[in-house]
Amino acid sequence: MTIDISQFYQVFFDEAEELLAEKERLLLAVDIASPDPEHLNAVFRTAHSIKGGASTFGLNDMCEVTHVLESLLDRIRKGEMALTAAHVDAFLAAKDILKMQLDGHRIGTAVDQDLVANVRMVLHDLAEGIMPAAPSVAPSFLHAEPKAQAHAEEGAHRYKIELPHLEPRDINALVDELGLLGRVQVTPLEGGRSALIITTHESLDDLIAICSFVLDPEDLKIFEAPALTPEQRAIEALERARIENQQGYGFFDPLDETPAAQQAQSDDERGYGFFQPIEQIRAAAGIAPATPAAPNAAALTEAPTPDARAARKDDKAQAASAAHAAHSESSSIRVSVEKVDQLINLIGELVITQAMIEQRSSTLDPMAHERLLGSISQLTRNTRELQEAVMSIRMMPMDFVFSRFPRMVRDLAGKLGKKVDFITHGAATELDKGLIERIVDPLTHLVRNSIDHGIEMPAARVAAGKTEAGRLFLSAGHQGGNIVIEVADDGGGLNREKILAKAKQNGLQVHENMTDAEVWQLIFAPGFSTADTVTDVSGRGVGMDVVKRNIAAMGGSVDIRSAKGFGTTISISLPLTLAILDGMSIRCGDEIYILPLGFVVESLQPARDDIKDISGRGRVIKVRGEYLPLIPLHQLFDIEPRFTDPVDAIVVILETEGRKAALFVDELVGQQQVVVKNLEANYRKVAGISGATILGDGGVALILDVAALLRSSRQLADDAVVL
Repeated sequence: MTIDISQFYQVFFDEAEELLAEKERLLLAVDIASPDPEHLNAVFRTAHSIKGGASTFGLNDMCEVTHVLESLLDRIRKGEMALTAAHVDAFLAAKDILKMQLDGHRIGTAVDQDLVANVRMVLHDLAEGIMPAAPSVAPSFLHAEPKAQAHAEEGAHRYKIELPHLEPRDINALVDELGLLGRVQVTPLEGGRSALIITTHESLDDLIAICSFVLDPEDLKIFEAPALTPEQRAIEALERARIENQQGYGFFDPLDETPAAQQAQSDDERGYGFFQPIEQIRAAAGIAPATPAAPNAAALTEAPTPDARAARKDDKAQAASAAHAAHSESSSIRVSVEKVDQLINLIGELVITQAMIEQRSSTLDPMAHERLLGSISQLTRNTRELQEAVMSIRMMPMDFVFSRFPRMVRDLAGKLGKKVDFITHGAATELDKGLIERIVDPLTHLVRNSIDHGIEMPAARVAAGKTEAGRLFLSAGHQGGNIVIEVADDGGGLNREKILAKAKQNGLQVHENMTDAEVWQLIFAPGFSTADTVTDVSGRGVGMDVVKRNIAAMGGSVDIRSAKGFGTTISISLPLTLAILDGMSIRCGDEIYILPLGFVVESLQPARDDIKDISGRGRVIKVRGEYLPLIPLHQLFDIEPRFTDPVDAIVVILETEGRKAALFVDELVGQQQVVVKNLEANYRKVAGISGATILGDGGVALILDVAALLRSSRQLADDAVVL
């Protein structure tokens, strides 16, 4: 029976991605001075699992890197070699290489073969006890653009090198050296001689040069062998995987089976060392023997243990065990994002339909239609619960973002000669997947800025009475209907005078009476930078304006707090999701608008004495001793209102980006959850509008962009109103 393993490629890609992330996390947490043996074993297991899976699918380039990596890790975990910082750097570099190769197989991105060869050479030298004179591998986020290279197995040459009579140790030494240039196989020849078959991108002269260290080149016979077909490469990879599994990878005892027993056992029963025997899967699933069964996806990267092999004799026990394993695997399932998005869209339509039914049933007589109205009420509750359950599928913990930064902080601090302790809080806080992906780049820029500009050099910190190592905090938490993410450091803080001087130089309108909060907002101006020198890390004035623009596009805001000598905190406030929001329906003239509830503080009907006219600056309203700008919505959108006097209408107090304003509308309609539809994708961008939704009566209501409305109010561009 032939098993089609191509259906499991995506499973391997996802698991390899998780294993690489786990490997990086373990390496960043390892205590170099006295590493925990279990910690080292866990790192080894990640490399072992990736190698096993890559072998199964014929991804030989990944196998070659993990093979050298395993050899070095094995020596360290066995105590044959002491762990050093150079080892950790090399392991992290190998992780980057494996990620690059994984992306090459998954999405077809280019793989820099020179960088791959460099890392393999470093790992090989370290395994031989040769310490590199200087770091030879750049941190992952400082890599240059990779060269456009073909797949490791495509476009490569295959050479057959017939060797004279050599000692086994000489052949092994030659295989190790040639293995740095490609993949090497040893095949026997007549007369006790051996031949090497090497698949490589290197030239024939390079191969001969390496062989000359062991023997006379004139004693070699070299032929160019035909390239393997994809099918032959897959078969070859499976065979290597089977052999390595029999050897146990250092975890398991070799299979103790006689040749006769091996011959009697079919390939299906052996499962190539990676799959559970087919007959056991059939028995567990209650499938007739003639029916083909798919291999156990959870066993792709793990070889069977000795206990499992011994238990093959007990069919009933194996069936029960397989059934239990299948039950355990059912606790989670991988679903594509497209399917989740489609489900969310359908739920959104269901919410709209439910709102239509609820609105049209509101005119019915409650006594005559009691049972119908009760059913509609139950439908409303069920729809709300279903909507919340489906929305939770898209929610992901912030740890998905936070886990990217320990490596970056370590590498960047080392590059700048600084010491930084990275502290996270609230990693379990959940945010919509769409926002998670879009917040990574802004947070990356803020973290880099904190390390480069915020945290001082160790000597300067000690001179200022601080600890030698600076502290960088990354936290997340819920606040109302939003999530607040903060990037804080205990560095030197922002320099007010320097920012003002640079702003004047750039032609920005500033004055000495500006509040600190207003001065800090100047750093978000395009092209603004106070760095004395431009480096490859920062200083070009490109980034902070993009950060604010991207966050504003997500319906969020940015706030800065800083104290000179004590540090800086940058707070980002974002809605939990962009798909559905709680809104307040308001009416202005004949139009219905939606205000996101997260921006609404309160609503009131003002008294005439609370409204003041300011010459040349419009009107303000007094609310609890504070004068707020009054924004007539009908003037912004050129609508014929029902009321022109605020005393006869309603005023809604809004707050965003640390500012408050009063929105003058005709009346409040109600509060409801609305499904957000992208207006720009379906029509065009409209100033002051962030989206649209469909109401219960089938009409379309526009969702107001509160931040844009407040910025458009000319009173907010001036100082606070004092009467």
